Amino acid sequence: MSTKEKLIERFKQQPKDFTFDELVRLFQIFGFTIDNKGKTSGSRLLFEKNDKSYVVHKPHPSNIVKRYVMKQILDYLIGNGFIK
Repeated sequence: MSTKEKLIERFKQQPKDFTFDELVRLFQIFGFTIDNKGKTSGSRLLFEKNDKSYVVHKPHPSNIVKRYVMKQILDYLIGNGFIK
């Protein structure tokens, strides 16, 4: 199993210690690019791929992604056919 497959499987298990850096890598695996929409975006990041996009707030002060955010992202990725 490749490191990409391991990261996807780890995300699907919805661990409590999934970091924002891992989330960025996950979106990059699926071909998304990252845009912070300029200086006024604050902690919001936009992940884009063709006609698909997803906005997420960078967690702070910790780098751990909240569980409800991970659930929303998992639903998005499944609903758009990125994860089975």
